[in-house]
Amino acid sequence: MLRNDTLGPRNLTLTPELHTYLLAQGRMTPDPVLAELIEHTRAAVPDQAHMTVAPEEGALLTFLVRLLGARHIVEVGTFTGYSSLCLARGLPADGSLITCDVSAEWTALAHDFWARDGVADRIELRLGPALDTLRALPAEPHLDLAFIDADKPGYIGYWEELVPRLRPGALLLADNTLFSGQVIDADPGEKPAAIRAFNEHARKDDRVQLVMLPVADGLTMARRLPPGESPV
Repeated sequence: MLRNDTLGPRNLTLTPELHTYLLAQGRMTPDPVLAELIEHTRAAVPDQAHMTVAPEEGALLTFLVRLLGARHIVEVGTFTGYSSLCLARGLPADGSLITCDVSAEWTALAHDFWARDGVADRIELRLGPALDTLRALPAEPHLDLAFIDADKPGYIGYWEELVPRLRPGALLLADNTLFSGQVIDADPGEKPAAIRAFNEHARKDDRVQLVMLPVADGLTMARRLPPGESPV
């Protein structure tokens, strides 16, 4: 329900019709390559297809990469490559995206679409436990953007590996941080409980400026603070 007073809640039910309007007016409707990747994902792994980021979130990823002028990105959780493609689209020709996952089956779907879109040379897929991949990265701050969309109990560990590697002003994005609203349940299951713990962990981290947005299933955005800048 929408209220007109500026201090009250502004909650909007996103109907299918309104979602279609949102995508069209925001120029976020998936283009043919992205649309085909969505369909291939649904056909190949129907029980997991919901793990693909929403079209508006994918468009936001591309937007943010370009806004930052990002050149070096890390993604935790590749799935079938939709978000990787969106991130890579925002990179310059000499930019790089390291994306990590544990599933050769899921990620096998991605390569053809990355190649067709002309971004395959910007993407390096690393298969294996994400913590191992992150710990093998240079320890000094060098990342312009990082995106976490993987196993929920692992979020805090990924956060702790990534934050020190962000250059001042860089962004760390975490997906599914509202987890279908289950984060406020009295007795949440394992995954929403893990996300709730992560949300609290991120909220208390004074190395970053933080916002949480109701984009798709909840998107937390953290900006690495320069030395001496307050998080509030």
